[in-house]
Amino acid sequence: VPISGWHGDNMLEPSTKMPWFKGWAVERKEGKADGKCLIEALEAILPPSRPTDKALRLPLQDVYKIGGIGTVPVGRVETGVIKPGTLVIFAPANITTEVKSVEMHHEALQEAVPGDNVGFNVKNVSVKELRRGYVAGDSKNNPPKGAADFTAQVIVLNHPRQISNGYTPVLDCHTAHIAC
Repeated sequence: VPISGWHGDNMLEPSTKMPWFKGWAVERKEGKADGKCLIEALEAILPPSRPTDKALRLPLQDVYKIGGIGTVPVGRVETGVIKPGTLVIFAPANITTEVKSVEMHHEALQEAVPGDNVGFNVKNVSVKELRRGYVAGDSKNNPPKGAADFTAQVIVLNHPRQISNGYTPVLDCHTAHIAC
């Protein structure tokens, strides 16, 4: 969609200054959508499906010790649901504990779903036992496990020289950042 943000052309309503643009159209299983301006294109975007029916997977972005509360891991729910009372296991450390509370933007939640960035308070686990890159899952429903090996499609993002014997790459997977 051609726009002029400076002048507001084609942002909220079709512009008379772009008569050559006939509009856009998309056909999908949910139905057809079409329009001429940016707001119509944005409103036609379908929200992604939230896989709440899959097992809980929450890669940790960080772990905090908060005075008067305790250990609070934080991360984004990728699949499943996390709520107070859930028995979670952290892979690959195999630490199991109960979730005391779940918060998003300093507000308590009854449950967090995929896409939510949350902090959750856990019982009897030290901040030193958990780290960025660990994955939280429901200990009773397909818990996450460490892997001895895996197959991956590798993308080299930045390398100034030729890759040769002895090269030590850094692997980024979810929130983990590990020298191999």
